[in-house]
Amino acid sequence: MGKGREKQGMKTISILNLKGGVAKTFTAANMAYELSRRGCEVLLLDNDKQGNLSKAYGRYDAESVAPAAKLLSGDWECPEELIQKTNYIGIDIITSNMSLLGATWDLAKEWKADQTGRYKRLKDTKVEGYGRAVTEPLAIEQAYDYCIIDNPPDLGFNVVNALAVTDEVIVPVKLDNYALEGLDIVAEQVEEVKQFNPSIKLAGVLVTSYQNTDGESAGLEWLQEQGKYDILGVIKYSKKVAENSFLQKPIYEYSPCCGAAQGYKKFVTEYTGKAR
Repeated sequence: MGKGREKQGMKTISILNLKGGVAKTFTAANMAYELSRRGCEVLLLDNDKQGNLSKAYGRYDAESVAPAAKLLSGDWECPEELIQKTNYIGIDIITSNMSLLGATWDLAKEWKADQTGRYKRLKDTKVEGYGRAVTEPLAIEQAYDYCIIDNPPDLGFNVVNALAVTDEVIVPVKLDNYALEGLDIVAEQVEEVKQFNPSIKLAGVLVTSYQNTDGESAGLEWLQEQGKYDILGVIKYSKKVAENSFLQKPIYEYSPCCGAAQGYKKFVTEYTGKAR
């Protein structure tokens, strides 16, 4: 495909589906890892109050006001207050916890003109000591190649703010009777967001937890025949995924030969046009 780096500067990708249990967080975590293995600088934004992406990278803090909550409320002075390094070179993160829920509620009550522009402020702010901004301050847009946003299965103001800065939306789906319904809803929301973010687009579908049963095989074939959404990749089901959730490491590091690890590797190679 080779379409993951069409534009200059940072590409912002939202992982979104209004259905739960479709491997959104797992996709964000492993996509970031695969991008970093290709020499990319990646900024992760955990935009879900559950903080599962923060947990996946070992940076979850249940007690403090989360950086994601500060970002949404505007209660921050410099990006160094928000961004943390992870244990992986090339991957930094803005973490979340339940305090993001309070920030979302507060923003919904404000009715101010900038309700959808809270995350835009970060993109133009200069950062130092993170990403490529090692020796001199750089705008976030220049410090990172990708920003990957892990969104909850809803459309709260935190998600609206994420979509306001998003270039492409990737929709993880599990093949069942309701998969297309969820896709259609996301596609409708992307069209609505174009009112204040004209450049946003739906990149396509990432099929997750795929098992080559007659039912899922037929579902995949039907989805392909519809031609309505691009299928960006197919991630095979693996028992190793459930085991890996306790270890706080990318699936490739835990079980590089399993179907899920190889699936994400292939997906990112096709998405970026760059192998590792």
